[in-house]
Amino acid sequence: MIASSIAEIPLVETQPPRLFESMPRDVPPAPPRAGRSIRGLLLPLLRQVSESDLMRADSLGFWRAGGEAFFLPRFVFQRTRTAKPRIKVAIFAGVHGDEPAGVLGLIELVRALHARPEMGRDYQLWLYPLCNPTGYVDGTRESRFGKDLNREFWRDSSEPEVRLLEEELRRENFHGIISLHSDDTSDGVYGFAGSATLNEHLLRPALAAAQNALPRNDAARIDGFHAEGGVIHSAYDGTLSAPPGGAPAPFEIVLETPQRASLRLQRHAFLFALHAILSEYRRMISYAQNI
Repeated sequence: MIASSIAEIPLVETQPPRLFESMPRDVPPAPPRAGRSIRGLLLPLLRQVSESDLMRADSLGFWRAGGEAFFLPRFVFQRTRTAKPRIKVAIFAGVHGDEPAGVLGLIELVRALHARPEMGRDYQLWLYPLCNPTGYVDGTRESRFGKDLNREFWRDSSEPEVRLLEEELRRENFHGIISLHSDDTSDGVYGFAGSATLNEHLLRPALAAAQNALPRNDAARIDGFHAEGGVIHSAYDGTLSAPPGGAPAPFEIVLETPQRASLRLQRHAFLFALHAILSEYRRMISYAQNI
């Protein structure tokens, strides 16, 4: 059965690094630079997914930077093989390479779905835990080409990560888009809801759930924007988002944790918030269908 409370969501400690044995032989992986290894990050997860009938792992594509090869991993979860309409939600993390909490939080969600698949009932979840692999390896906010990828979307960017993700966003027509970030100036969790009322109705329960791990940022101004109860309705230009002009528009939420908090608490806050969003949106869809 689905977890009825935060306490029932399975939490799994991060495993130690291992060799990335499943990397294609003809594409040598990038070596770690800032003490971060993509092999060590993803291999335990890929081994787990390989044993699951509910999840598959692949890549959006490969590219080279500085003579090294990188790829953009993708995980897709579907609880059963039954043919029926499903809610397609995409969750992105690691757009900024120096924000590992979102990466670990999304990996935690994969583990939780493996342990308790009912959490993803009625959904097809598309998970992108490492959207800036060069930045992750280097420990930098920007990609190795010096670009802040979260200012490059829908601006005819030449960045390979952005191009691959834009193609994916155009192709899949998601019902919802969630991005995970960490803020080194914040003392609590908060989020961007944009102007859509639906986004706010999903974000507020997510922030309430995240408070089981970390406090909420209740400041009147966060990251230069007006905020109320941790909810911001403005946004930066060029952020990861749905294709412009698409209809119907998906719900879009950005979750932010305080980067100075422990990684353990941040990844738990992300897991709790994601569970709340999925539960609330499923409830809203079910209610609408019964009207």
